[in-house]
Amino acid sequence: METLGLCQYCSRPALRSCSLCGGVFCEEHFDKASGLCYNCALKVKKGDKKTTDMDRLLH
Repeated sequence: METLGLCQYCSRPALRSCSLCGGVFCEEHFDKASGLCYNCALKVKKGDKKTTDMDRLLH
C-alpha cells in the first residue's frame, strides 16, 4: 500500500484516507470498519448533526 503522507494525529506514514473529512491517517488512527478516522467515526456514533447524512450512508 502506498503512503499518502503523514498521519494527522501522530505524523507516522499515513496509509488510509477518511471518507468524511478527507484527512490521511496511519492504521492506528483509522477505523477500517467505517472507513473513517477515529475522530469522524466517534462523531458519527454520537449522532453529530454534521455527520447525520454520513451515518445513514454507513448503516
